[in-house]
Amino acid sequence: MEECAITKILGVETAILSGCGEAEDGVLCILNLIIDIMTAGIAILGVIGIAVVGIQYLTSSGDEAKARKARTRMSEIIIGLAVYAVMYIALKFLLPGFN
Repeated sequence: MEECAITKILGVETAILSGCGEAEDGVLCILNLIIDIMTAGIAILGVIGIAVVGIQYLTSSGDEAKARKARTRMSEIIIGLAVYAVMYIALKFLLPGFN
């Protein structure tokens, strides 16, 4: 298996850098690494956002304005996650060697 370009430059073998796959092109290795990190970050932020909005909705205590604001934020979070999912699928389809 060919080493990742980052591993060759740094001279350090780590789990995150050795997980680049068999891509010989350093650019694809770096793109895969960046997209994997972004996907993990988006997932964590999505879960935190949904939890915060759920708490805001529960603590609205009948105030229609607060409940409407929480529902709007929830729909914005869901739309954001859906847009990222479409972008991820498009990248997976368009980039050669994207695993």
